[in-house]
Amino acid sequence: MNDIKVSIVVAVYKSELFLVKLLESILNQTYKNLEIILVDDGSPDHSGEICDKYAKVDNRFKVIHKTNGGACDARNVGINNSTGKYISIIDGDDWLEEDYIEYLVYLAESTQSEMAMTDKIFTTRDRDQIEKDQIEIWSSEKAATSILYPIIPIGPWNKLYNLSVLKKNNISFSVPWSGEGLYFSFMAAQFSNQVAVGHKKIYNYRLNNAESGLTNYNVEMGINALANIKNIKFNNISKSKKIENAANWHIWKNYNFLLRLIIATNGKEKYKNEYMECLTEMKRIFITVFLNSEFGIKSKLKMTFVTLFPVINAKRMLKKERADLKEDLRKLK
Repeated sequence: MNDIKVSIVVAVYKSELFLVKLLESILNQTYKNLEIILVDDGSPDHSGEICDKYAKVDNRFKVIHKTNGGACDARNVGINNSTGKYISIIDGDDWLEEDYIEYLVYLAESTQSEMAMTDKIFTTRDRDQIEKDQIEIWSSEKAATSILYPIIPIGPWNKLYNLSVLKKNNISFSVPWSGEGLYFSFMAAQFSNQVAVGHKKIYNYRLNNAESGLTNYNVEMGINALANIKNIKFNNISKSKKIENAANWHIWKNYNFLLRLIIATNGKEKYKNEYMECLTEMKRIFITVFLNSEFGIKSKLKMTFVTLFPVINAKRMLKKERADLKEDLRKLK
């Protein structure tokens, strides 16, 4: 398998605090046939200099410096400059287990699948590895549905994609920021012949980056995420009812997410129309989502509470998120 080149694309922006840990984890991969494309998206800190340092040490690193255009644009630049059979998209503040690439390539090649992914990840709060692994082969419909629910972590980063599939079907990050990883992964799953799925944790997702989008409340992020999931529903190529049901659930969930962002930023007056849309649409689509989503009764009872008391739930969730982040940042010091 080491004859197969794998491209790793990292969009880099204001990542200097965490970047060395990521680049060292790439440098120490057990799988060596790598093309590592670091896209410095006009980062105002020393991230670009750190990238250049690694390119001087190892010629597998290629650094592209560009004016700031956002994570989606940076990732697209990386994809367009990739030449591997497979490609992996990594966030600049996370890091990899040393067998990350080896494991994903094995999943894809041993099953002749055009996409591979894991359904479990490490986080900075969860450091326990799973005890038993099992390789499964999922249809494109099952994989796409599982990404939407999400049974699979929704980011683009715990997955391996066949580059020719992406280019043949014009799959890119050419959508508004936030929810772009969900869109990208979903579209790739739809167009893949099948998807290999493992359970081993090989990706480390950082929850203690105070600069990340998920730790900074931004209403526009929620608006874009809602637009992207609606776009996903529209791009249900196979017209699968299972995918439609999963997309409807995620739309309901994103109304809840957007409501939480509006409350977090005291934006009820500024985003009055969006606020009322959230309250109205969550209730309007609830019965359809309740009846058709693939969840057990416990989850559906929770959905009922959220729909009946959306503002109370949003405030409760915000209180918990802020407490969790405060503890994460304390541990980082």
